Amino acid sequence: MQLVINSFGSYLHKSGNCFVVKRDDRRFEVAAGKVSSILITTAASISTDAIKLALDSNIDIVFLNSYGEPYGRVWHPRLGSTTLIRRRQLEIYDASEGLNLAREWGVKKLDNQIDLLVRLRKAREGRREELDRYISDIEQSKEQMKRLRGTIEARRQDILGLEGKAARSYFEAISSIMPERYRFAGRSRNPARDEFNALLNYGYGVLYSLGLNVILQKTRYTTTDLNGIGGN
Repeated sequence: MQLVINSFGSYLHKSGNCFVVKRDDRRFEVAAGKVSSILITTAASISTDAIKLALDSNIDIVFLNSYGEPYGRVWHPRLGSTTLIRRRQLEIYDASEGLNLAREWGVKKLDNQIDLLVRLRKAREGRREELDRYISDIEQSKEQMKRLRGTIEARRQDILGLEGKAARSYFEAISSIMPERYRFAGRSRNPARDEFNALLNYGYGVLYSLGLNVILQKTRYTTTDLNGIGGN
């Protein structure tokens, strides 16, 4: 389970081999073996004993600011997968394999955006033409991204530019089908200017703590079959 502590005044400490969350007269206890990661906001506090229990149990601790965005992370100092991941990242940074990997993530992100808009279009016949235009814009960015060649350093701005262009089309499409009250004018982070962005920012904060597992799986694959990669 993922332990999320975001209530003002909450306090996380340890008791034996368990984490204990206290707030006022309420108390919640969970065994360390059942926790995969801990997310804690600036409104809460954590004891050093709880931090040590987490590190001894190989549990990541992610600190979130008041907007739900991660600003720090703590994990154990032992050599292992994290060190190997970073060594491998440095090895492929100046090689075509590095761009292939980044490009593959970018293309997959745009594919997911397109897939969602296609599903939303099916139930909104009156918005079909408008959504088709947004989908076409994202598909153009995807095709341009697939054609990128070189290294990450040489193509960094191209990737970011194409991803940003697609994101604008994607969020405009999402906003266009929302009820009038919940429509929004693009992404906003510090602070979120509307309910939609507030929820999205919090969701990204939660997903951030899961990102290392995704990178680990991808890196293990690329170390065994880099040539098989075709290119979030």
